[in-house]
Amino acid sequence: MQQKDSWLLPDGIEEILPADAKHLESLRRRLLDMFACWGYELVIPPFIDFLDSLLTGSGHDLDPQTFKLTDQLSGEMLGVRADMTPQVARIDAHHLKHEWPTRLCYYGTVLHTRGDPLEKTRSPLQIGAELYGHAGIDSDIEVIRLMLEMLALTGVLNVHLDLGHVGIYRSLSRQAGLSPAQEGELFDVLQRKARPELAEWIASYALDSDLQAMFLALPLLNGGAEVIGKARQVFAQADADLKQALADLETIAGRLARLFPSLPVSFDLAELRGYHYHTGVVFAAFTPSVGREIARGGRYDNIGGVFGRARPATGFSADLKLLAGLDSVKGHGEPENKIFAPCLDDTALAEKIRDLRAVGNTVIQQLPGQAGDGAAMGCTAVLVQENQNWFIKNLA
Repeated sequence: MQQKDSWLLPDGIEEILPADAKHLESLRRRLLDMFACWGYELVIPPFIDFLDSLLTGSGHDLDPQTFKLTDQLSGEMLGVRADMTPQVARIDAHHLKHEWPTRLCYYGTVLHTRGDPLEKTRSPLQIGAELYGHAGIDSDIEVIRLMLEMLALTGVLNVHLDLGHVGIYRSLSRQAGLSPAQEGELFDVLQRKARPELAEWIASYALDSDLQAMFLALPLLNGGAEVIGKARQVFAQADADLKQALADLETIAGRLARLFPSLPVSFDLAELRGYHYHTGVVFAAFTPSVGREIARGGRYDNIGGVFGRARPATGFSADLKLLAGLDSVKGHGEPENKIFAPCLDDTALAEKIRDLRAVGNTVIQQLPGQAGDGAAMGCTAVLVQENQNWFIKNLA
């Protein structure tokens, strides 16, 4: 028996209707063409994969978001991808095996068990780019530039860039000699930026006064360019790795400022998004009309190790559906020309329709007994016959 509301969809799953689908597809083509101009080659990973492959390097973050099922052929656990980055890393490590830097881009639907509180969709259309085989900040800068160019091409206005570095927290944890359990507890506190709880946590462990001060200051180190100077004072007793992370952030911000002089850049040294996944610089783009990041990325070295080849890597991703909704030029292009052709079994008419379609025109041919004429179907012109020839006549 058919359900009464059989047209309903699961929460967070949506259909895309013709006008929006056309815009989305146009934007996808433009972005992938732009990625290609930077040397990023398209790959299309599978929608379903072995669960272990999907959770490689990021299990803590992606496991609760991944739909799981049993393969009826092999009996193995499969997952519906919640993120495409591990699959793209496998392509670089296992299939391509280049010695030189490899640039790959991708797009496709991912599925989440739960939606983001600020964005209810559970089926983002993920688009992104990854650069493998280079460990320096120049590759970080390249992917950030590519992300910013993607947003500019999309038409997103008032973009703001936020920079962080998970190496800062890793260095402090290592210097403090925290166990994995302690490091995880502190990570959860810092994610919430719960300063009173942080102070209680710090007081419960036997850390020296310098380390206590550095951990307590971490949530306060966010803002503009002045943050790096403050951080150098706060972390004066930190190890060399932490100081190098600060230097890298300052260098990246300085070079971006020369390339994008009007781009607002801020720092958040307690930002630990993807902590179990990323290994270095992390970044995110924001715009005032959206209450969360519209694109994000960072460095995630050695994820390909489980596939037989560890390589440094950096990249970014975004939800194409979200970007399409932010497109400031959406609907401002030239109106579409649609030509309506009569329902006739006429060889000359068929040839005329074929010729028009071959050069990119939209021609809709009438069907026998159909309701509605060309105007009702949104056509701007009609094919009419004069002296045995077919001509385009604009509709009033």
